Amino acid sequence: MFIRLLKKENGNALVFVSFAMLGLLAMTGLIIDGGTLYMTKSHMQKTANAAVLSGAQELPITEDKINITEDKVNSIVEQILIDHEETDSLHSIEITIGKRVEVELEKEVPLAFSKLFGRETAMVHVEAAAEIGVMGRAYGAAPLGIDEATQLEHYREYNLKVDQEDVDTGNFGVLALGGPGANTYEDNLRNGYNAEIKINDILETQTGNISGKTRTVINELVQKCPYNPGDVFERNCSRVLLIPVYKPHYISTNQLKEVKITGFAYFFITEPMNSNDTTITGVFIKRTGTGFIEPDSSYQGAYSVRLTK
Repeated sequence: MFIRLLKKENGNALVFVSFAMLGLLAMTGLIIDGGTLYMTKSHMQKTANAAVLSGAQELPITEDKINITEDKVNSIVEQILIDHEETDSLHSIEITIGKRVEVELEKEVPLAFSKLFGRETAMVHVEAAAEIGVMGRAYGAAPLGIDEATQLEHYREYNLKVDQEDVDTGNFGVLALGGPGANTYEDNLRNGYNAEIKINDILETQTGNISGKTRTVINELVQKCPYNPGDVFERNCSRVLLIPVYKPHYISTNQLKEVKITGFAYFFITEPMNSNDTTITGVFIKRTGTGFIEPDSSYQGAYSVRLTK
């Protein structure tokens, strides 16, 4: 009797072990297939994010370049997908010129262990969207400024005065970013100010003769840009300066001493300076940069990009 009972218990143990092995196998399959799906979705999401962020860089436009801009955004998104080997995953792309880029990717992923349970593939779907907004915080600004009262006409030629007499009067000014001094000014003009400037910051203006420093740096920036001088839309051209927009904050003895930052603008240098020049010649352009969107910023054509989905 006891021996028969023992045999029955051995049979139960075998059943329990069988179920345990089956459960372990199912868990292994779930881990492997789940890991595959997770890695695939992660890669697709990063690709989609990169595609919309890069494509949105080209959204600021002039009215006569709408078709060119849409083609360029499409081209950039497609190149990102090629670079990340996700070309076949593109489900849809939606471009709202001047505002937003949205991309959807889909991919059918083959499964391994789940085939044992009748599931051979799983669909992975990701979405990403990026929009542009008015820039309100940024690093790398040039030590130049423009009064927000100036009614800018983009792509029309302007002359920014940097001579000693007009350095901080009128519609344009020179800013003492990081402190006064010609050497500090020169470094900021050449490399961009290495600290963040944001709207509502109060900044001092630069005094003294900085025309010589200006000519040296401006001519360097012009020479370093490898692109056609007339192509203001090249993103890696050293001729482009990020310029703070301000309103006067403190005036003493007819000199503007302090300004309050209200936004940003982009200025493209169109010509080198000769030995007698005291102005920087160029045009204000619409462009995105690596700053941050702030809702109360004064719009002068400088945009930032952010993910919204």
